[in-house]
Amino acid sequence: MSSRYCIVGATSNAIASSVESGVRSGDLTPGTKLPAVRALAAELDVSPGTVAAAYRTLRQRGVIETDGRRGTRVRPVPAVASRSRTRLPVPPGARNLSVGGPDPALLPSLRSTLRRIPPDPVTYGSGFGMRPEFAEQARRRLVADGVPADDLTVTSGCLAAVERVLDAHLSPGDLVAVEDPGWANLFDLLAAMGLPVVPVPVDDDGPDPEAVEQVLRRGARALVVTSRAQNPFGSQVSERRAARLRGILGRHREVLVVEDDHAAELAAEPLRPLAGATRHWALVRSASKPYGPDLRCAVLAGDSETIGRVEGRQAVVTRWVSTILQNLVVALWEDEAVAEQVARAGALYDERREALVAALARHGVAAHGRSGLNVWVPVADETAVCARLLEEGWVVAPGAAYRVRSSPGVRITVAGLPVEDADRLADAIAAATRPARGQYAV
Repeated sequence: MSSRYCIVGATSNAIASSVESGVRSGDLTPGTKLPAVRALAAELDVSPGTVAAAYRTLRQRGVIETDGRRGTRVRPVPAVASRSRTRLPVPPGARNLSVGGPDPALLPSLRSTLRRIPPDPVTYGSGFGMRPEFAEQARRRLVADGVPADDLTVTSGCLAAVERVLDAHLSPGDLVAVEDPGWANLFDLLAAMGLPVVPVPVDDDGPDPEAVEQVLRRGARALVVTSRAQNPFGSQVSERRAARLRGILGRHREVLVVEDDHAAELAAEPLRPLAGATRHWALVRSASKPYGPDLRCAVLAGDSETIGRVEGRQAVVTRWVSTILQNLVVALWEDEAVAEQVARAGALYDERREALVAALARHGVAAHGRSGLNVWVPVADETAVCARLLEEGWVVAPGAAYRVRSSPGVRITVAGLPVEDADRLADAIAAATRPARGQYAV
């Protein structure tokens, strides 16, 4: 624990509040280890049960996590706003391949499109729900990909949609099956919602069917799947895998299935949806990756009950998603030049990803990246590999934030990596993953 900060309190609520204050102030940074229950109880002269209750409250709020031998630590992204977010250092001249997002140079310019947005003001009485043009375009695109689209709504981005769907059906304590390795932001959201995660291993074809069957039998109430461009592993649900998963889900009809199609128009791979395999389901498609992260606009398809609940909650909270954003997305969807640009960007991302995977293979380094913007490289020691790559001028993301029980790895975002640089990066990765001098492989 930071020597600058002392936890105080005589009750569980006071102790929990003290820890939260430390996180907000930045004195307790992500990853900071907290004292063991009995040690802190002795220091504060309270019972171990009081400290245990405080830690339990903080876990339920998504502020801390307990991980066996590693003890209790502040979460990588705690559900408490901090004034000093910890970021990976990017020294001058280093190449930052840790961000996970699209290449800004490949995003469409919005300048000319914005000029075509209807200028009429929207008032409180007329802004609710989807714009008809947005619904029409979204429905057409989803149906073309095999997604039932009778019931739709619009949300402020992908994660907002996932949160609304989970909140519509689950209660704190309900188990949620997640891909492992999987999306770090989803893990943080589930922690903040008090929804324990049950990991499901993934391979290049998607979630492991036998593991899905096991976790559903154990009582998981929901399953979250990324059908293509999975972050960070780069898997793509194959036709055979989708058929197996649909068969399993057909035997667990009360499970909520949430699909994340964040790649959307960027993905050349066909979407193989699980939509409709269970009674309650939802598929969210975001505009962020193809058109720009700042759009914060996504379409959500699902069964009528789920969409009705989501819209009902939005009506009393956010009320509506900006019609300016909806009209902007429609204009981008309808622009043939933009469509061509997005297709070219998707093809270039594929080339960059495949070039790195192939270059690593020539070194005998295993890597995963069948789809999307990222490549996952299994390693023995994430910290050592990231440090050695940083010495060579490459910043990559350690895999700890993306893992529950899966083996260590590093995530490399290839979106801004020119094909001609793949060999140089692969050389550095191969060198970084070799045992250091004086160490012997066993």
